[in-house]
Amino acid sequence: MSNYALRVPESLFAYARKVAEEDGVSMNQFFVTAIAEKVSALKTEAYFRERQARGELADFDAWLAASPDAPPLAGDEVPPALREI
Repeated sequence: MSNYALRVPESLFAYARKVAEEDGVSMNQFFVTAIAEKVSALKTEAYFRERQARGELADFDAWLAASPDAPPLAGDEVPPALREI
């Protein structure tokens, strides 16, 4: 386990304290969780960028063309409001 002195603006610290109290967690746990969430988001973004770089649009088009032309399963339909977009 490592320690790190963190300087946080008072207004942000007060808000973080309030949220931590509402969630019933310590400030330490709140900050550790926040850091873990940020690291996870960055690693996920990097993963998808790497996957995108390996992808070939022509291969995707071929896969899509080979897919059966069938109506969506129940629950998979596009809502009418989104069909216009």
